[in-house]
Amino acid sequence: MRAAAALAAGVVLGAGVVPGARAQDAAAPPRDTLAIGIAQFPSTFHPNIEAMAAKSYVLGFARRPLTAWDPDWRLVCLACETLPSLENGLAARETTPDGKPGIRVTYRLRDDLRWGDGTPVTAEDLRFAWEAGREAATGFGPAEYYRSAYELVVVDARTVTLRFDKVTFDYASAGDFQPLPAHIERPRWEADPRSYRTRTAYDTETANPGLWNGPYRIAAVQPGASVTLERNGAWRGPAPAFRRIVVRAVENTPALEAQLLAGQLDMIAGELGLPIEQAIALERRAGRRFRFAYRPGLIYEHLEVRLDHPALSDRRVRQALLMAVDRAQIAARLFDGRQPVAHSPVNPLDPMHDPEVRQWPFDPARAAALLDAAGWRRGPDGIRRNAAGERLALELMTTAGNRSREQVQQVLQGMWRAAGIEARIRNEPPRVFFGETLARRRFQGLALFAWISAPESVPRSTLHSDEIPRPERNFSGQNYGGFRNAEMDALIEAIPLELDPERRRPLWHRLQAIYAEELPALPLWFRADAHVWPPWLEGVRPTGHLNPSSLWAEAWRTAGAP
Repeated sequence: MRAAAALAAGVVLGAGVVPGARAQDAAAPPRDTLAIGIAQFPSTFHPNIEAMAAKSYVLGFARRPLTAWDPDWRLVCLACETLPSLENGLAARETTPDGKPGIRVTYRLRDDLRWGDGTPVTAEDLRFAWEAGREAATGFGPAEYYRSAYELVVVDARTVTLRFDKVTFDYASAGDFQPLPAHIERPRWEADPRSYRTRTAYDTETANPGLWNGPYRIAAVQPGASVTLERNGAWRGPAPAFRRIVVRAVENTPALEAQLLAGQLDMIAGELGLPIEQAIALERRAGRRFRFAYRPGLIYEHLEVRLDHPALSDRRVRQALLMAVDRAQIAARLFDGRQPVAHSPVNPLDPMHDPEVRQWPFDPARAAALLDAAGWRRGPDGIRRNAAGERLALELMTTAGNRSREQVQQVLQGMWRAAGIEARIRNEPPRVFFGETLARRRFQGLALFAWISAPESVPRSTLHSDEIPRPERNFSGQNYGGFRNAEMDALIEAIPLELDPERRRPLWHRLQAIYAEELPALPLWFRADAHVWPPWLEGVRPTGHLNPSSLWAEAWRTAGAP
């Protein structure tokens, strides 16, 4: 899910230290290394291939996209000098060659931006990214961005103008359009666009300095275990405080906590660290040793549904699955009431949330009636069967080692069994689960994970029928469930074209209504991130959306440092 207009200041709450968290009085001695724990390891380091929170977090230290949403939920320039707008003339309406309303948007790169090998970041790096994204065989996401940007004009060595075939309310947002080092990557891509994703230097030469243009560069990778980042000597922005940052992936959250307590880690990133209930318990035991912050955000925990599964293709079965689960009780008991139940993918923090959207309350009797009507009746062992005698048995997957999700699986399994539904748990390491099983639609039932979005993010990649991953597009797209709905497609295409937020609102409400009725995925709750920091670390600002705090790592400091 991608970005659009920012929320008003003051809507986002809870980003400070929670009551009861105490820092040490004495400042720690100067430190030049920071060890960070996360719960997943990236499946790829290429910025334009596959969307995974672990990759986003790591690359936040080492790359700078053109634009990003900052911790105050404002769209800002990172690699560009000035955010384009109609008012400043860097964006201008025009007519496309086929006579439709279009817009041209001009970005000028910062003059101090360098790849780690000293090569300036130029318009040619943007041209290469655009050409590779336009070629479907490359498998970049989101494909719609590159399709809509039908022409790129190099104005000068640092300036490009993109011409779009439609005028959208988020025309200035270019977080998905990132410069790629053409001097390294273009020859690999030109040799064979389809195999480029397995030949890219981002995965075969990850420590090549020329791939990175942020305050840090990736210096070493231990696959599945850690990424070592060192200061990028070519970085001309504010000097980062730490000489080295080591990001360690510990895919078992109790082990992640144990390494923190043992001093092997300095902090645990909230973006993909401890589940909130585990962090709350840790704070009760070790609140004097660390600082804790809980940030509610645009993080939608849900069950992705394989919609071409024989049983799950029936909307009544999906509705029954949801009503057979007491989500409010789960949220209260497992998450200390800090994670509100979701009824659509649009968070109440988002201005386009519809508070009147249909809700599916816990109702075992109604769930049973729906299953009966769908032809699934209880067998002698309590599990439902259809007329052919086939059991209502569903595979339930998530990321292995995440204690919170594994607990949720156990609860779901028990509640569904009471309704006559058998859930068979099969979990995988995150890099396999996200990089292979979901990306290539190999899951066979239900998949438990979260989407992280930006403010007013139109869910084209996850809900539009064109975004179902398929071989001819090299499996780009994130509509893993395979949802197809003509009205939903039309809304997803119409919402970006409406520049007036009040006129967009009814379109958003209709989108949520379709989602709540059809249930292409089963909503669970909106997650809050739990950040755990050492008392001597300052300057980390959680965002609560898809752009991670690591994008501003040059502002991180030790206590008392200038």
